[in-house]
Amino acid sequence: MQKINLALLGATGSIGRQTLDIVRSFRDRINLVGFSVHTNVNAIREIHSEFNAEYAVITSDEIKYKSENIKILRGQEGLTELVSLPEVDTVLIATLGTIGIYPTLQALRLNKRVLLANKETLVAFGEFVKNVKTGTLIPVDSEHSALFQLLEHRKSETEYIILTASGGPFRDYSMDALHKVTPEMALKHPTWNMGAKITIDSATLMNKGLEVIEAYYLFDFPPDNIKVVIHPESIIHGMIKLKDNAYLAHMSYPDMRIPIQLALFYPERVQNSKLKDLDLFEIGRFQFFPPDLSRFPLLELAYEALRRGVPYPACITAANDVAVFAFLQKQIKFTDIYRVVEYVFDRCYKEVDTIQDVESLMQEVKENAKEFIQRIS
Repeated sequence: MQKINLALLGATGSIGRQTLDIVRSFRDRINLVGFSVHTNVNAIREIHSEFNAEYAVITSDEIKYKSENIKILRGQEGLTELVSLPEVDTVLIATLGTIGIYPTLQALRLNKRVLLANKETLVAFGEFVKNVKTGTLIPVDSEHSALFQLLEHRKSETEYIILTASGGPFRDYSMDALHKVTPEMALKHPTWNMGAKITIDSATLMNKGLEVIEAYYLFDFPPDNIKVVIHPESIIHGMIKLKDNAYLAHMSYPDMRIPIQLALFYPERVQNSKLKDLDLFEIGRFQFFPPDLSRFPLLELAYEALRRGVPYPACITAANDVAVFAFLQKQIKFTDIYRVVEYVFDRCYKEVDTIQDVESLMQEVKENAKEFIQRIS
């Protein structure tokens, strides 16, 4: 049985750590060739010691670190060099921000398997990824992984696809209550254990809006055929409606190791005793609600960005990054996140032809968002 030779980009984040847990469970099947960190040099020592990886990439320009035990690569060029190694056949992209686009395109062009867990890569640069016809792209996000599996051999029979959302901790809050939400309240997700940024995005439903954009580039359904349903139990991760009015659903406990493992071994399904079996009697019932766009307008704004096309998706993700950071720093209110993104959205349009054009525009958007935050805070 051939081993998977893996490059893990973003090894210290939530997805990266859970990927290492899967590698840990399948030492005989997965060889970690290399990995990346941003600033955590202690993680380099720990991961190398445990998995004997040959390469580590440090993406921060400020960290100076040398090692005799592992080859150190640096920055964007280091990520590209790592995924280009002939021994690497599988690349998992779990970096934060826009840097993930470069190793993604490089690995696809070299006809490798890319397991994608980085939202910006498709939200901001989806057209560039779509134009690459080589390699294999497998989504890691739980909702997209579910749809990826459901649509296999069924896409021509499918009328529309459904992304589920927990609704976050404030699904039942009034507008008055939403104005008073604090970062501490927003960071308590009811079902998932995630990083701070994605947890806030889940609370505003922006995360689901970005997932709609990703689904468009992954599965090529028009925006009106990509639906969102609030499902508080977070057991059904995706559904498809077939043309004969039958529905198919993908169910599991909310555990990111399940879609990570599926992506690593696809199309093979392997048993893992560490993953909890689904107990339908324990769950008891499933609930479904339409998203309230009046209280969570970022979802509708994401749909509008998708309908308008490039570069609007890149603009809203850049503005949202700044707004979420400002909220976490208590510079703005929870409901101001939407105000910031809407302000930038109305001033977004600009011709972009290259990845560098998009990156430049996103930086410009971030500066505009910061100036607006200074005015309203």
